[in-house]
Amino acid sequence: MSHAVKKILIVTKPDDEKATSLGAEMTDFLASIQVEATVCEHRPNACEAEEKSVGQYDLILVLGGDGTFIGVARRMLFLGAPLMGVNLGQVGFLTQLHRDHWKPWLTEVATKGVEVSRRLSLQYEVRRGGTIVHSGLAINDLVISRGVLARLIRLGVSFNGLDLSNFRADGLIVSTPTGSSAYGISAGGPLVYADLFVYTVTPVCPFLNSFKPMVFPADGECLVRVEEKTGEVSLTEDGQSSFNLEFGDEVMVKQCPTDLLVVNLGPEAYFEKLKKHGFLTEK
Repeated sequence: MSHAVKKILIVTKPDDEKATSLGAEMTDFLASIQVEATVCEHRPNACEAEEKSVGQYDLILVLGGDGTFIGVARRMLFLGAPLMGVNLGQVGFLTQLHRDHWKPWLTEVATKGVEVSRRLSLQYEVRRGGTIVHSGLAINDLVISRGVLARLIRLGVSFNGLDLSNFRADGLIVSTPTGSSAYGISAGGPLVYADLFVYTVTPVCPFLNSFKPMVFPADGECLVRVEEKTGEVSLTEDGQSSFNLEFGDEVMVKQCPTDLLVVNLGPEAYFEKLKKHGFLTEK
């Protein structure tokens, strides 16, 4: 879908001189082409007013690396504005725009708007004794893993109320298509086209190869039960925050009703990105 752009929110990586300088430069340039821009840092309380501005922005520019992009996407998901990342980091898989190409791109955006894609995001709840003790969102993935001791943990997995498997492994990864190219594929999970509305469940080093990676439809609910009585088990959200799980805890994962909106540069750009990072090879 096409999306006009008249007002932009620029979110910069905190304590990063390059991001701060680039944000100021972008603001001045956008003013010269009659596009309004607001700048804030991606840190607690820095963007409070902007986070309440649902529908007020036509585009969110994220200046930083993939980690900054994921954090901003999760935090500002409900603003209803598409995101574009300007890569100031090392990997630059989710941040699509090169730091040297922003000026001609924004010039074109101001006149033609942007094409937008919808992507799946996930929401989850941790239930303990029938009570919700923790909840959140995931743009990339949720990881249930062991603690500091190198020992297997026992987990149970259900889908839409049907018990699928009980197994021992180093952990379990629930990935969105956006996040399938991250930890999930490293653990042997599938690479999923980013615009599909499915999610993957991938075990990490399962004992005796007792649980295979699976792909679930987005409208189904996956329940992971902690059946480990000894040792530490944790739940990690997008690799950025962690919550300690206990024996008997249930982690319910399902589609978030709010989709992640991202600027769509077309399938060619997406597949070129996969080739650049070694997911596809040419002879």
